[in-house]
Amino acid sequence: MTEPAKIMVVFGTRPEAIKLFPVVAALAADPRFTPVVCVSAQHRQMLDQVLEIAGIVPDHDLDLMKPDQTLDGLTAALLTELGRVMDAEQPARVIVQGDTATAMAGALAAYYRKIPVDHVEAGLRSYNIYHPWPEEVNRKIIGTIASLHFAPTDVSAKALTDEQVDPARVLVTGNTVIDALHWVTARIEADPSLAAGLADLEARFAGKRIIGVTTHRRENFGGGMENIAEAIRQIAARADVAVIFPVHLNPNVRAVMNSALAGLDNVALIEPLDYPHFARLLSIAEIMLTDSGGVQEEAPALGKPVLVMRETTERPEGVTAGTAKLVGTETANIVTEIFTLLDDNTAYEAMARAHNPFGDGQTARRIVERLGNEIGR
Repeated sequence: MTEPAKIMVVFGTRPEAIKLFPVVAALAADPRFTPVVCVSAQHRQMLDQVLEIAGIVPDHDLDLMKPDQTLDGLTAALLTELGRVMDAEQPARVIVQGDTATAMAGALAAYYRKIPVDHVEAGLRSYNIYHPWPEEVNRKIIGTIASLHFAPTDVSAKALTDEQVDPARVLVTGNTVIDALHWVTARIEADPSLAAGLADLEARFAGKRIIGVTTHRRENFGGGMENIAEAIRQIAARADVAVIFPVHLNPNVRAVMNSALAGLDNVALIEPLDYPHFARLLSIAEIMLTDSGGVQEEAPALGKPVLVMRETTERPEGVTAGTAKLVGTETANIVTEIFTLLDDNTAYEAMARAHNPFGDGQTARRIVERLGNEIGR
């Protein structure tokens, strides 16, 4: 009897965990494969929240997070430690997701060992190596190395073939974040206590129109964060609005937001939410204001407009479809765009009812089937 193929799944941040746990589950349910989960813990606390709700116990936990670590220091540690695990496990293939330092180093470590790399969420491009930084370069490096490219949309697939990637190595799958969102939403419906931690805030802000906020991008540190904070302060001055803001753990975000927004009646600065509670925030928010990539995909699945506090996006499908709009980090522009959605029902409905281009919840199944074909089983 043929032994199941050992597939190493490498990730280290909360977004990667959310987008890869459906793949890990699909691999575990398929007798052709044995998944081996290796986490870098590039984001320790926020990663652990997702592992817990998804029921994943890593086979290898590198625990590499250190305060104020540099990108080169992190990358060196990732490359060395991931390589050590690959030497021990000898996987048939390595799966990475997206564009983090963990994903890039995982792909590079596998390449050094001539292990095929499969890239989930392949082909995203902003065509500006400093926006987002360093993610744009990370994903281009992975794209050069990858054996299979699991592109979420036709747009991302075309970006790859435009870069001379063999079309036979590219599969349009949708995005696994929609699989994860469907899964967690069903869990919450079956057990509301999983997301009951927002009940006090929901009661406090009853009757108000909730704006959900997330921000963490490195390119927004400094002046960009200060502009965002001022925009939130002006938005929250409206009597009909409340802002729920899970504040990223990075001190470059926390210091600015706490200084500008702490104590405002209509602003709740809260700790980062676990995945069920974040899904609940998406469901109760009227608008999401974010610089995150994942939120651009998740919120439209629940019919929520997304205003993106960036100058470019590697997810232009959302902008084209009308589910998302780039607003940058200028205070006046953010405030104007939020107020337009709050005050113009036609503008709001145009975004809320736009078709979500990012998937149907079957992405992990498509990925595993293609892997099965690849290994000839």
